[in-house]
Amino acid sequence: MKNWNPNSWRDLPIVQQPEYPDQAQLKQVEKQLNSAPPLVFAEETRSLFKNLADVCEGKAFLLQGGDCAESFSDFSAANIRDTFKTILQMAVVLTYGGKCPVVKIARMAGQYAKPRSSDYETIDGKSLPSYRGDIVNSFEFTEAARIPDPNRLMTAYHHSAATLNLLRAFAQGGLADLHQVNRWNMSFVAANPLKDKFQQLADRIQDALQFMEVCGIDSSVAPSLKETSLYTSHEALLLGYEEALTRRDHLTGDWYDCSSHFVWIGERTRQLDHAHIEFFRGIKNPIGVKVGPGMKPDELIKLIDALNPENVPGRLTLITRMGADILPEKLPALVRKVQEEGRKVIWSSDPMHGNTEKATTGYKTRSFNNILREISQFFAVHKSEGSYAGGVHLEMTGQHVTECTGGAYGLSDEDLAQRYRTQCDPRLNADQVLELGFLVADLLKDARK
Repeated sequence: MKNWNPNSWRDLPIVQQPEYPDQAQLKQVEKQLNSAPPLVFAEETRSLFKNLADVCEGKAFLLQGGDCAESFSDFSAANIRDTFKTILQMAVVLTYGGKCPVVKIARMAGQYAKPRSSDYETIDGKSLPSYRGDIVNSFEFTEAARIPDPNRLMTAYHHSAATLNLLRAFAQGGLADLHQVNRWNMSFVAANPLKDKFQQLADRIQDALQFMEVCGIDSSVAPSLKETSLYTSHEALLLGYEEALTRRDHLTGDWYDCSSHFVWIGERTRQLDHAHIEFFRGIKNPIGVKVGPGMKPDELIKLIDALNPENVPGRLTLITRMGADILPEKLPALVRKVQEEGRKVIWSSDPMHGNTEKATTGYKTRSFNNILREISQFFAVHKSEGSYAGGVHLEMTGQHVTECTGGAYGLSDEDLAQRYRTQCDPRLNADQVLELGFLVADLLKDARK
């Protein structure tokens, strides 16, 4: 690409970056990362690109989900497995209910950095640098813990490599078998307070699998019944880390950010004349950008043209994060403008970030009802504007945490203290994700009629 190289972003303004006290050490770590093996490969990324082109054309649906911010302390095979299982469970329900393929992208194997609304955090009158994710500093509220440490970049790299290794094994090694996944769903339905609401769909999936078996269609003749494709993603916030893992593909000559298959720009770093747009415009990965309520239609078109000037389907995903009370007012004009200008984008709903609130007990939380309400309104706006509601983007975990209120089990503000584990934002737990999956399946089915 003309006038672009992996470090051309360094000549432009940049925000949301940590202030490392030892710049020489930072350069040494970035050099070490640059010589390390890539985490993902160009051909994998091109495969995702093709799948996302189908989403853009209304032939598939995007499910993106995982931790708000991965942590070194929670790094374990069990946690990786449980989140993998939860994504698969929701995907099976959406695939059958929506009658379309579901492209699965995990917020895993790299989601270690977090933008912050303030550079400093104050507790009991004491101010310290904000926690910016385990890739930067530590969650503990001490002066030493909050100093940005370049060595954490290497730790994040090695954790990401191990996570990817396990995800690939799960995806191809039998854990993704449709029969097994549906058994998990049946167990979920049997124990759920809204059992009657979900039972019919779960039974239909089971009947379909049994019918295929009778017809001789099983995993021995159809490997897709026991294997799946799961891609990884994260917010590409620390551009020094991303640059160090960017590689030129020897087949095409194109540059790929090999830290992840899919990367996105956050709401706080999408300034048109800043470094993140510059870096993203040159990589060939499919990319996303968060779209908040402050986005204006003309500004959105300029952003789209900067990131996808050739108007390639599957290249760009717009991830709306507005809030259940604001989306019906703000989203229609944006969708209408994109439609009028003929821009090919994927629209995905992030119903989490606009619905964060403070519980009466002091915990930061999100209401399941507001999350569902924003998704429902997202589908309604696209239907009204003749556009395609192409995906959902969830902060979630396979663990049985109590961080978001509501859902079939009726978690209240008082319940949050039971298992509130997040170091950043509240996540949907496994039961809430599956419940949401059954409800979104109805919306998807209606949208695709």
